[in-house]
Amino acid sequence: MSAAGAKADIGRALRVGVIGAGVMGSNHARVLAGLPGVLLIGIVDPLPEHRTRAIDLVGCRAFESLDQLFAEGIDAVTIAAPTHLHHEIALACVARNIHILVEKPVASTVEEGREIVAAAERAGVTLMVGHVERFNPAVAAIKKAISGEDILSIGITRVGPFPPRMSNVGVVIDLAVHDIDLIRWFTESDIVEVQPQLSSAVAEREDIALLQFRTASGVLAHINTNWLTPFKARNVTVATRGKYVMGDLLTRQVTECFGFKPDGSYSMRHLPVGHDEPLRAELIAFLDAVRGGKLPAVSGDEGVASLEIAIRCLDSPARPAASTMRKGPRRIAG
Repeated sequence: MSAAGAKADIGRALRVGVIGAGVMGSNHARVLAGLPGVLLIGIVDPLPEHRTRAIDLVGCRAFESLDQLFAEGIDAVTIAAPTHLHHEIALACVARNIHILVEKPVASTVEEGREIVAAAERAGVTLMVGHVERFNPAVAAIKKAISGEDILSIGITRVGPFPPRMSNVGVVIDLAVHDIDLIRWFTESDIVEVQPQLSSAVAEREDIALLQFRTASGVLAHINTNWLTPFKARNVTVATRGKYVMGDLLTRQVTECFGFKPDGSYSMRHLPVGHDEPLRAELIAFLDAVRGGKLPAVSGDEGVASLEIAIRCLDSPARPAASTMRKGPRRIAG
């Protein structure tokens, strides 16, 4: 079915498939199975244990290959396969006029990401990148609070324990890319300067990253991320000329400080925050874009731009943590 056909036949249920039955793909299937106007055709994964888990969790059909899914007739897919497969899978879907939501990062390289964007544009299919944090109600509340404000600085902390499922990426691609996207979205400006500090303490790839940025609009921003913290923390602070906004993305509490007086006093209030499941809100936004032929909430170009900044951060080689560099006791001066 063509992109134009999906837009014209708004009343018909969209036939949707999920590619990748890992943790994220299984969650995609779970949410899609419960959405009105959606017919979940099935989930694809080459691993039998993944297919079995998806069937048990969602109760949908599971396929071993893409061709088996395509043979069922698909309007749209979500791609939650390993990142190195995004390029090949996305191009195969575009060739069949299938609309795509691809999990972040959009691809392994900027070049592959650009190829996906160009192919989707030529085919006229919807391409959205799954930066799900934009759909966190706390993030939406922060975005609303700073709308129209003169933003001065942004600080984001995203830390936690070493992930149980080891992947072939470090904290910059796995975690910080979320926040690179948020900085670009909050400021509505490109990142023009990058100052990364990276270290590998216990992993082969970087597991500590302190990243500093400057946007084209002059905003200073930093990201603190690691896999060494024994608990998860997800915090955002935004300073503007008129207010200071603090958000906890896990508890979804957002606080605004305002009305600053010369004597140092100010007012404070908690902002209203919604209760939507971010993934559900993201998938609804994607399907609405497919049905209406509208621009997606997170475009392919935006996904590529955030990936490009993340890769620039990785241009500085990771160094061992200081403790592993000490070969013997430190000498005491004097």
